[in-house]
Amino acid sequence: MDPESIRAGNRVYHGGDPDPEILDFSANTNPLTPAGVDDVYADALEAARRYPDDDYADFRAAAAAFVDCDPDRVIPTPGGLAAIRLAMELELEPGDEALVPYPSFGEYAREVRLQGATPRFVRYDDCCDLRQAALENCSLAVVCTPNNPTGDMVDPDDLAAFAARCAEAGTTLLVDEAFLGFTERPSAATLDWENVIVARSLTKLFGLPGLRAGFAVATGERRDALETARRAWSLGTPAARVGAYCLRQDEFIRATRSRVASERARLRETLDAELGFDVCDSDAPYLLCDVGGRDVEDVLASARERGVAVRDARTFRTLESHVRVAIKDRDSNDRLLAALGASVGDTDDGGGPS
Repeated sequence: MDPESIRAGNRVYHGGDPDPEILDFSANTNPLTPAGVDDVYADALEAARRYPDDDYADFRAAAAAFVDCDPDRVIPTPGGLAAIRLAMELELEPGDEALVPYPSFGEYAREVRLQGATPRFVRYDDCCDLRQAALENCSLAVVCTPNNPTGDMVDPDDLAAFAARCAEAGTTLLVDEAFLGFTERPSAATLDWENVIVARSLTKLFGLPGLRAGFAVATGERRDALETARRAWSLGTPAARVGAYCLRQDEFIRATRSRVASERARLRETLDAELGFDVCDSDAPYLLCDVGGRDVEDVLASARERGVAVRDARTFRTLESHVRVAIKDRDSNDRLLAALGASVGDTDDGGGPS
């Protein structure tokens, strides 16, 4: 499908390959899940014969501990994108303008337009440098950290300063932290400012994208508005129970962060040195690669012929010669490298659990 037609369409193209025979590097999800999830899910499925407890006290407590905030500030949502939509439904009206980063997650602009508002596109790495005057007519500003698809993070001090300027301008700041759990960086939830809404996704870090569990964090009247507006029973019982369980698996989270960091460095070195890709700095579980003189279609097709799906990053604004690859376990990463044409020899296993 033509990338420009995808960008102009009503639906947003995402990674994720439904073919079970394909090793999928187009979606940025953990290939591993915490031990014990199956049992938690089985128990929750039996409990799903009743409506969920709409207070979600245990889920809120686990989420709050994970991002270091008060449980009352947590708003359960069926995934991070649901948190983003909930925030935009409340903050935007027809005729409003929203600051949207690029190249970044394509759903931001779509969600803005669904509210009848207009996206104003700004380079993702310029967003936090905007002065207050540039924010005066913006009802909402979006920051993604780590940014998707580039993978780099916003410095917490820069983000706090930008949040302060947004507050002065009367602009709500929506911080998408879908991949921040793969890092040690603190959440913007710790700011506890009335003009800041944080959106979090559980399912990428814990390898359960089909579970659809996430949450928003807000404070004051904005928190109250989000809590009132969220749909009743916004999480199914399995999502709430498995989500709460996963958020407390500290050893799994530490091992995941260590493996991703190690394997990301290894993949980047090979993609750069052997294949000649121009690879972006990344703190996320993915790498954005400029394939240079190669044809993106050829890179995608060649990898798929070898059983591997790679993300076509041309669907992101301004990325006309790029692909994005996820970071998985060592064996899978070796298959990716081989599918892209790199030589993969026998090496000691330094990539953590696989």
